[in-house]
Amino acid sequence: MAEYVFKPNERPTLPGSPANPEHPLSRHIGYFAVGCLVGITGALGNALVQVNLNFAQGTLGLNTNESAWLTAAYYMTNVTANLLLVKYRQQFGLQSFIRYMLLAYAATTLMHLFVHGFWTSVAVRAMSGIAASGLSTLTLLYLMQSMPAPKRLIGVMMGISIPQLATPLARALSPRLLESGDWHHLYWFELALALATLAAVMALPLPPSERSKAFEPLDFLTFALLAPGLWLLIAVLSEGRIEWWTERAWMGWALAGSVALVAAALIVEHHRASPLINTRWLGTREMLRLMAIAASVRILLSEQAFGSIGLLNAVGLINDQMVTLNLIVVAASIAGLVVAIFTFDPHNVTRPITIAIILVAIAAFMDSDATNLTRPSNLYLSQAMIGFASLLFLGQAMVIGIARTLLAGGRNFVSFVVLFSLSQSVGGLVGTALLSTFQVVREKFHSNMLVQHIVATDPLVAARLRAGAGRVAGVVGDPALRSAEGAALLAQQVTREANILAFNDVFLLVGVLAALTAVWGYAIRWSIRRRGEISPILLLQQKQTQAAQGHQG
Repeated sequence: MAEYVFKPNERPTLPGSPANPEHPLSRHIGYFAVGCLVGITGALGNALVQVNLNFAQGTLGLNTNESAWLTAAYYMTNVTANLLLVKYRQQFGLQSFIRYMLLAYAATTLMHLFVHGFWTSVAVRAMSGIAASGLSTLTLLYLMQSMPAPKRLIGVMMGISIPQLATPLARALSPRLLESGDWHHLYWFELALALATLAAVMALPLPPSERSKAFEPLDFLTFALLAPGLWLLIAVLSEGRIEWWTERAWMGWALAGSVALVAAALIVEHHRASPLINTRWLGTREMLRLMAIAASVRILLSEQAFGSIGLLNAVGLINDQMVTLNLIVVAASIAGLVVAIFTFDPHNVTRPITIAIILVAIAAFMDSDATNLTRPSNLYLSQAMIGFASLLFLGQAMVIGIARTLLAGGRNFVSFVVLFSLSQSVGGLVGTALLSTFQVVREKFHSNMLVQHIVATDPLVAARLRAGAGRVAGVVGDPALRSAEGAALLAQQVTREANILAFNDVFLLVGVLAALTAVWGYAIRWSIRRRGEISPILLLQQKQTQAAQGHQG
């Protein structure tokens, strides 16, 4: 069978990527629908586990620190898989990549239904991380094909943004899926999505790709150094707050090992003629600035993932009472993506990022006066603003990075994919670890301050103790035990109030950090304008126009 010969304007942008032929409208719509399905499917599996860790913990009989390993295992493989998967596509072709990734994802989802132990659960979550990494790439490729050639960057914005809807969507869907009390329903639902995705991709495949020899022996040395280094870092970030940072010697050794392994990998790459990760390009001012901003905003967005949900959990609410809140977050996030697309301005791509940071700051300050009467309805506006800001920011940052990558040459694509994935995944873990640690410290402070004012001779305290004892009078006959139960109930109330005050401190911290980040972002914009620096997207468009004119000539 003769190999398909691409026309000059149809050639893939990079080896391993699909060709870019013209499609009829019906196929554009089909690619868009399949891309959305793949994006939600790839991200929803981890989201369903992450938002129901307490449920899985009880069902599988796990401790709190053991349940945290389930999400840690997923991130360990998900973050590092692209180191090799990108080159796999380039050397062995796109269709092979798609077939194996979808089959692996369906198989790992099916395995969840037969897993009942800790280590097997961790292994399955690790396999899911690899498969989901492939699906995130597939989402980008399908959504780029759904757009005409001049609008492919919009496909990039959508491809990176749609999977971000998975977490609030998982919180909204989980109560109905768990109504019967059987956690397997989560995985039956995920398996159905995986099989539907497999059928959709087989029915509407991507255009063929070009292949080239990509792997080199030193690629595997880099992976053997960098992957374990990142795994150790993720393990510490996931378990640090639970086992506490200074209480476990293994965390110190793990951090030391992580630094040594990552540094060794970067030294190897720095001295390679054809590196897997181009340290010289990643060390340029523009790329360091982009990744620093991307990681900073991802940390700030943890206000939603940890802050608001943690506050509502502290006042006694669970996912069942937050369905409407999460549906509002989903709708606001979609609105943020739509606004990002329709207001996309190649002349000023940094303005939406600054606006997104300002919205996060405003929302955080709005949430910082919570009380024990705070309910999801009190957070509708602020959490909608954060959901809107998250996708307004993410698409723009990804487009800037892709534009700089293509300008610097396709050989840097692996470097960008790995670093951007790290800035988002590890940035989210750092954000949660930072905010949760700060919350624990502030809770201890507020508990100490509140307890100092609780004196048994105070009439209000005495009344609270009698009221608490009265609540158990029907089941506890011994007066001494009733008094002890009353004191325990008062201690629970103090702990709850201390937690609420600590979450208010978290919101204030996020607001201040977001305000400082916005000032930093504005200073960067001013510096770019002062130097007369041209937007990388404009430069890329000019380069593509010149190439098209050259082909026509």
